[in-house]
Amino acid sequence: MDPILLLKALILGIVEGLTEFLPISSTGHLILAGDLLDFNDDRGKLFEIVIQSGAILAVVWEYRERLLSVARGAFSDKAAQKFILNLFIAFLPLAILGLAFGKAIKASLFNPITVATTFILGAFVILWAEKREHRIRVQTVDEMSPLDALKMGIAQAFALIPGTSRSGATIIGGLLFGLSRKAATEFSFFLAIPTLSAATVYQLYKERALLNVDDIGMWVVGFVSAFVSAFLCVRWLLRFISSHDFTPFAWYRIFFGIVVLSTAHFGWVEWTAH
Repeated sequence: MDPILLLKALILGIVEGLTEFLPISSTGHLILAGDLLDFNDDRGKLFEIVIQSGAILAVVWEYRERLLSVARGAFSDKAAQKFILNLFIAFLPLAILGLAFGKAIKASLFNPITVATTFILGAFVILWAEKREHRIRVQTVDEMSPLDALKMGIAQAFALIPGTSRSGATIIGGLLFGLSRKAATEFSFFLAIPTLSAATVYQLYKERALLNVDDIGMWVVGFVSAFVSAFLCVRWLLRFISSHDFTPFAWYRIFFGIVVLSTAHFGWVEWTAH
């Protein structure tokens, strides 16, 4: 296996793991990183799908006791059944809209300039949301109603626009809907499991012709680096939100977006059209 390719796999795996659960858009960062590393062809896009599973596994591992408890009580415990129902309800909006419009969105919006623009626009939404008075109705994930779950699912659907951030949309949406910072963040983690798993399986099926046994080494490196970095990121974020808001992520988004737009405008970096 080409060591340069393995290095690219390592970098992209780390990028995926560090950005998947922060409100800064993993898709946007992967588009930009893939562009800089010249790894944004069909093979690179398939690789990005594969390494998502590493980030998913990190959340499953972090919450393994909770998830096992839910699985054991799926047919007998009302709290577990409510949890499963809420996840299903929240999963539906993105799944339906993704199937209906995903192909058109990818064809027209998956490019660095769009990502940079939505980075900045999303930052202003975060700043506005954090300046509002937070009236908390829901302290924990277990207190969420099916209506709360539906609202979170609608918020997550905005992540179809690259650069928006799936976790950012759900977390900030949760704050606007009256969830505590911890409840919104944890539900975003839990919602990532069915959402990213379904997207990974669906995309792998669609792109099955690109699967190649020679790429296994690259996939393993990307998967492991995504798992480790996502696991560390999830634990760090839970500590961070106990005493901070999401304003620093907004300023990061603005800075990063301006850098990309500036480099494109002045020709310092030749970003591809798609």
